[in-house]
Amino acid sequence: MFARFWPVLLLLAALLGTLAFWTVRESRWNSPLYCFADPAQVWGVSPLPADAQPECPDSDTVRGEVRSGQTRIEQFALPANQAETILKLMQGAGYAVVSRKPDDGIQLEATLRKGNDQVTYFAEHQPGRTFVTLTGTGQGE
Repeated sequence: MFARFWPVLLLLAALLGTLAFWTVRESRWNSPLYCFADPAQVWGVSPLPADAQPECPDSDTVRGEVRSGQTRIEQFALPANQAETILKLMQGAGYAVVSRKPDDGIQLEATLRKGNDQVTYFAEHQPGRTFVTLTGTGQGE
């Protein structure tokens, strides 16, 4: 009697497996931290500092560009006056500073490169915190 239900049960199991896989894959894009492949890492090359809070832009356009692989972006809120914290981590991971505008008390900007991966680094001094944005094209190295 159960033998005739096996095909239906196998089909149901396959459908549930497909649904579970799709849900896990799609959950990143609905998450507030959609722009991070790993929110515990900086650009995938260094552990996130304990006092850094990862963030992603609240923009459907940016979300779509990140999802399609056109853009890569990561943002971090750090305590005040820490404009170079993430920059030093990137340098420690082998990224060279190829251009830099000095920290003028308002912001610090730099272009970093490692192999074919070019990253724009922007640290903005805000009241009570430093807000860092890393941007690049595609998926990096």
